Amino acid sequence: MKTSLLLVVTLLQLVLLRPVAQAQPSPAPAATNAPKRQLQAIRITEAVKLDGVLDEAVWQQAPLATDFIQNRPKPGPHEQHPTEVRILFDDAALYVGAVMHDVAADSIKRELSARDNLPNTDFFGIFLDTYHDKLNGYGFIVTAGGVQADARYSPASGEDFAWNAVWDARTAQRGTDWVCEMRIPYSAIRFSTAEVQQWGLQFMRRRQALRQDFFWSEVKPEVDGFVNQWGELTGLKGLKPPLRLSLTPYVSGYVNHNPLNAEGTRRTTTSFNGGADVKWGINESFTLDATLVPDFGQVQSDNQVLNLSPFEVQFQENRQFFTEGTELFNKGNLFYSRRVGATPIGFYGVGLAENEKVVRNPAETRLLNATKISGRTKNGLGIGLFNALSNDVYATVRNTETGQEHTVLTQPFSNYNIAVLDQSLKNNSYVSLINTNVTRWGRTYDANVTGGLFRFANKKNSYAVDGSAVYSRRRGNVFGSEQAIDDQNGYKYTLGVGKISGNFTWGLNHRIESDHYNPNDLGILFGNNNITQNAYANYRIYKPFWKVNNMSFYSEVSHTLLYRPTRYQSMYLYNGFNTTFTKNFLQVGYDFMYSPTTHDFFEPRTYPLGEYFVRVPANADWLGFLNSDTRKRLSLGVNAGLTYYAEDERLLRPRRLRYRAGFYPRFRVNDHLTFRYSLDWSLQRHQIGYVNGGLSAAEVLDQPFMGQILLGRRNVATVTNVASVAYTFTNRMSFTLRVRHYTSNVRYQDFAVLQPDGQETLADYRRNRDNTYNAFNVDAVYSWWFAPGSQVSIVWKNAGSTYLLGEQATPLYFENFNNTINTPHNNSLSVKVLYYLDYLALRRRR
Repeated sequence: MKTSLLLVVTLLQLVLLRPVAQAQPSPAPAATNAPKRQLQAIRITEAVKLDGVLDEAVWQQAPLATDFIQNRPKPGPHEQHPTEVRILFDDAALYVGAVMHDVAADSIKRELSARDNLPNTDFFGIFLDTYHDKLNGYGFIVTAGGVQADARYSPASGEDFAWNAVWDARTAQRGTDWVCEMRIPYSAIRFSTAEVQQWGLQFMRRRQALRQDFFWSEVKPEVDGFVNQWGELTGLKGLKPPLRLSLTPYVSGYVNHNPLNAEGTRRTTTSFNGGADVKWGINESFTLDATLVPDFGQVQSDNQVLNLSPFEVQFQENRQFFTEGTELFNKGNLFYSRRVGATPIGFYGVGLAENEKVVRNPAETRLLNATKISGRTKNGLGIGLFNALSNDVYATVRNTETGQEHTVLTQPFSNYNIAVLDQSLKNNSYVSLINTNVTRWGRTYDANVTGGLFRFANKKNSYAVDGSAVYSRRRGNVFGSEQAIDDQNGYKYTLGVGKISGNFTWGLNHRIESDHYNPNDLGILFGNNNITQNAYANYRIYKPFWKVNNMSFYSEVSHTLLYRPTRYQSMYLYNGFNTTFTKNFLQVGYDFMYSPTTHDFFEPRTYPLGEYFVRVPANADWLGFLNSDTRKRLSLGVNAGLTYYAEDERLLRPRRLRYRAGFYPRFRVNDHLTFRYSLDWSLQRHQIGYVNGGLSAAEVLDQPFMGQILLGRRNVATVTNVASVAYTFTNRMSFTLRVRHYTSNVRYQDFAVLQPDGQETLADYRRNRDNTYNAFNVDAVYSWWFAPGSQVSIVWKNAGSTYLLGEQATPLYFENFNNTINTPHNNSLSVKVLYYLDYLALRRRR
């Protein structure tokens, strides 16, 4: 009855949101694109000096782009302090000169940062859609302090700041104005060979003092898409795509001290590495990127956590080669780049005979090389090819009596491959075909996934239908076994329709993932065997009214069934809200979700799914958040949440509860030095879950329960502290220090044996299964971009962790912290030098 009532209330809310919001004083603007603006570029015969002065006479001869239109916080008004932009070009590069007028010199914010970060600062940006397909583009941004940022724009990745190009810029302050001068070589972008070209063009300016964003060609927030709202750049004649050939060799040296290395091995080791990244423009549209003998030892440490769920932990990709220019390969979410060079598939299953122990077991697969070819033709066809090779990986096993050692294969030689075709269509639409493949040497199974995607929008860009169909195929044996892989064929499809533009948007979606669908060899999926359908409705007010800048409402209803056998899994009703106040830019909001009784078929870890599930009582979850004005020296973000569960009438147990809170202060000392801190805390009381670690026949107290599914009622307390300091010496030199401590404590109260159909019977299980996990990391990075594309980086890493079981586990935070600090840590100090060599620049010097 409660579920039906809540469903009716939510559906009424979806229907009534639009009329209520339309009663506001400001009528909703029409969801149509603004008229296109045009700017003509002027060809020059003599190069301009890049100094941020704009004193060459040719700048005054070029047509002027000005009269920018505000996008935030109040869409529509024209700027009061003009922005003036001109574009020049020659046979080698595009030149952009911009003057940003302001009211006073101290109104121009100039906080420095590392590349691709945009903190408390004014900035100017130019955006180019070189094939004018209104879907894909480049962004080049410079802050008032001269810090560069660049990004790619695409339907798959949105705004992707992981992409880096080699270009240059200079800024200068002149009284109440600041000036930006940019040189974007043609080697940084791709375009056609047509004699006369027209590109999509956009300029953006941020005035951080009032947190205002302005665009030259009006960008209406209620219109779906960004690239499709740009203006046009004309006058481009006789452009010749250059030979894009560059080599970035590197050398690196490491000193590593690991006090936990096995007896008889060196605790302190050194290594020297060398390799290179190669970029070659195959033609005007396509580029080959290759990394030879890559070295990823300096990437930021992963945020390790205690995983009590039946699914793996998804880690962020920090390796530049796999984050840069991968928008084509991310189509359809079939590529999880951490699979390449991941933990060997036999890492946890090294077979040991009596009196043997593992003395070396590499946790990562070293890549031999990786290559990607990507680009887009003048007709809008995007093509992407990715390939990577990894060598055999072996663990070293030693006989403790004789001292003899032998190796055990944990990962066979493997080839990873992706192929993508992506055709851009009119009206912000596309169709795509993706194939991923993993081939392993020997009889270990191979995997192949093929998917098709589409999105079709109407001419007004107000409604769209999208969908996908994916087939997964695996053939061969389980690693190290003669047993054939079981999930050989599977499929997934999705279909959605919705209103995508305007203040009021809505959508309906349907998805099926079969019980044998498995893209996880090169992708990531947290659970298949699902039938899901959902409906959502959103209403956004973009123009300020009363005391707020904007306001957003979100609602969604979702229902999930098990695919085979068809059984109920879950349902939820969601509602969210946020707004930003006009004077102090204080952002507040909440998220609320109600879930009726859920049947979790994955938690018991039994396959095939369907007979056993863990029953989760109905619950209501609320999270509120507040973020203060980031322009202030001291800014703060806080959140707090509560999940309240219905009582479980089947067994006499306390009510389940979940509390959580976050605290995120930031203090900016000056434009060079900033401190940040984050604290995340959560406490789950009386949670019911699979006993982590399972049962072992070697444990006497486990033996009576072998073959049964053991659940535990437990309290789980987790605290994460992250402190960081960033000092930016110049716009090309920075130092960052990041320290993270994570601790999670699991304290069991009682146990039960799970029966079919979610029934539980209390069990007299006596083994202490409490556990505590601690992880501690330090990442200190000094970085100096001494020339465009060339860098020196010095990195110190410190890492340690403890996993305490039974009586050793403790819920005391400071005892855990001291224990973690005093545990021997792995330390690594490395120096890496990259030097960018451009063929065209070398030829000009000769």
